[in-house]
Amino acid sequence: MKQFYILCFSILLTQIALAQQDSIKSKKLEEVVIKSHRIFDMERLPALQATYLWSGKKNEVINVQNIDANIAERTPRQIFAKVPGVFVYDMDGTGNQMNISTRGLDPHRGWEFNNRTNGVLTNSDMYGYPASHYSIPMEAVERIQLVRGTGSLQYGAQFGGMLNYITKRPDSTKAFSFETVNSGGSFGLLSTYNAASGRIGKVEYYAYVNKRVSEGYRDNSRSDYGAESVMISYSPTANLKLKAELGHTHYVYQLPGPLTDSMFQANPRQSTRARNYFNPDIFIPSLNLDWKLGNKTRLALTTSAVLGSRNSVQFDKQATVADAIDPITLQDAARQVDIDHFNSYTTEVRLLHRYTLLQYQSSFVAGVQIMNNDLHRQQLGKGTTGSDFDLSLSQPGFGRDLHFKTKNFAAFIENNFRVSSKLSINPGVRVELGQSDMTGTINYYDPSQVPNTIKHSFPLLGVNAEYQLKGNSNFYAGWSQAYRPVIFKDIIPASVYEKSDKNLKDAYGYNFEAGFRGSTRSLQWDVGLFQLQYNNRLGVLSEKDAGGNFYLLHTNIGNSLTQGLELFAEYALPISNQVSFSVFTSTAFMNARYTAGAVRSGENNIDIRGNNVESAPSVITRNGLNIKFNKSSFSLLYSYTGKSYADALNTKTPSANGAVGLVPSYGLLDINASFKLSERLTGRLNINNVTDKHYFIKRPTFYPGPGVWSSDGRSFVVSVGIRI
Repeated sequence: MKQFYILCFSILLTQIALAQQDSIKSKKLEEVVIKSHRIFDMERLPALQATYLWSGKKNEVINVQNIDANIAERTPRQIFAKVPGVFVYDMDGTGNQMNISTRGLDPHRGWEFNNRTNGVLTNSDMYGYPASHYSIPMEAVERIQLVRGTGSLQYGAQFGGMLNYITKRPDSTKAFSFETVNSGGSFGLLSTYNAASGRIGKVEYYAYVNKRVSEGYRDNSRSDYGAESVMISYSPTANLKLKAELGHTHYVYQLPGPLTDSMFQANPRQSTRARNYFNPDIFIPSLNLDWKLGNKTRLALTTSAVLGSRNSVQFDKQATVADAIDPITLQDAARQVDIDHFNSYTTEVRLLHRYTLLQYQSSFVAGVQIMNNDLHRQQLGKGTTGSDFDLSLSQPGFGRDLHFKTKNFAAFIENNFRVSSKLSINPGVRVELGQSDMTGTINYYDPSQVPNTIKHSFPLLGVNAEYQLKGNSNFYAGWSQAYRPVIFKDIIPASVYEKSDKNLKDAYGYNFEAGFRGSTRSLQWDVGLFQLQYNNRLGVLSEKDAGGNFYLLHTNIGNSLTQGLELFAEYALPISNQVSFSVFTSTAFMNARYTAGAVRSGENNIDIRGNNVESAPSVITRNGLNIKFNKSSFSLLYSYTGKSYADALNTKTPSANGAVGLVPSYGLLDINASFKLSERLTGRLNINNVTDKHYFIKRPTFYPGPGVWSSDGRSFVVSVGIRI
């Protein structure tokens, strides 16, 4: 009835206006165009956002669509150029995976982060294999939120923090709108992204399809990637929103194999494998309820899953072992087939409430998280002798057929106490309770030794503070405990000569950070110190049983401490209404050392106290300049990463197979440009690694194989986008 009265009133006003048209003089005004010139593309999260509390926490927000970067191939050093300390593991330029870390942590598939898309968890199995195999296309991303480890009480207890990809929003002004972005480039790159969105009544939708293929920089490194997603939201009232979303990413990547150092020096583009393939196929379904219970209270409920598989078929040997035809059988060797089946379910309930205390508005956020995961791992299957991507077995059964089941409950509360108009303090606590159980068969192992149970029981504390100065600047500081569960690979014996400690402890420690950040009309900055304590690191020790027989023990091997400085500063100078110039530096200095521990060397255990943590360079710096002219932009980016070690023993001289040794420092120059040709037509040009630097950034200890993995040389990418 109320809506009926409003409608009648609107019609009445319209009729009165029409009746008065003849008696009221009208004058046509000239069109007024309002132009804004965006100078900074980096932002910070607000103190409160939806059901999250970000006050006092170090964070960055990257406006992806406003930066000059290689979006088509998701080049991390360009996308995260203004986030100090991001270590990039770019073993290939396919753009299939985002391998990054901060503060000396392991970058493998971002598994030290709590990875999310639109707030939905995408780590494949947080307790079994926390890597994120879900690979959203960057053309679909509007912005990226990166919150460091002191925020971990709210979203999960990862040391690295939270990495959240926010997708583009539907065009609410139309029932149907369409966008297409098409790219082509070096090494056979072809990519097409197509999206449709709109609003019909109280329903909004956004759907996209992405396809990208590439022959790859190295021989035998072809990639075939695809992604699809559909989101539908319904708002029955202004205070209630329901959303359903289904995302799917999948690709087949031909692995060119590891190299030795001499092979890399001779030809970094060569391949040692032609029959190795990797194939993640991941679905992320989710349902979300966002309910404003009043002016001061908000409730969010999200239930989601990670479903799919991680598949590989490989001739899995060191670089020094050639994949050659057997002179007796006249066939290639049978390849190894490994398959992980992910069944990870998560439900999160979050509540934010604002209240008045001592005449200031304070707020708290609380919530619970329930996880129920079953990682089914099938490994050491005997595959075919063929050369194509084929997961079929030449004989039934897998050498390892295991289940790793986890049930975990977490609850948290964090309160923002507004002490004065300038100072706020945020204490919080998170409790993690759960258990992981490994069962199954290993054909070379005593069945009674296979089962293993690991319990998680952690009360985690934290506190953040923020002091607001005049203008848009503040001091911030925080300390928060974190932990990392013992994962599947840490407890699986690789041979009969290995054992897993039945009393393994989860890694635990804390993040501490303090800094000064802010912005003026021409300057933006964030300067901070950090300290990361990481206890109970996992590794392998040499042991002897009661009979004097040698064996390898998977156990906790020591602790590490990483300290450092993170600096970001950007200075922008508007030259005219249409032209601006800016320069920036994003630099981190780190000292990551083992404070206690030992690792195996042969049949001996070597003390590693004082050694550098592996894959933790002492300096990472990215520096750039940008010129914006009208609707176009031109950027130069220089990235430098210092040397690092591949193992905890800090081996300098490379081994014969390239698995250990020093990883040299390297510097890269990128040139990027973007053009807005009209309101509907845009373009991008990317020249990556302009000087064609031959480099590598890591010597993996497991996947995709120990040895040197060449990163891409010089390449070109051209993209054209159209909106309708």
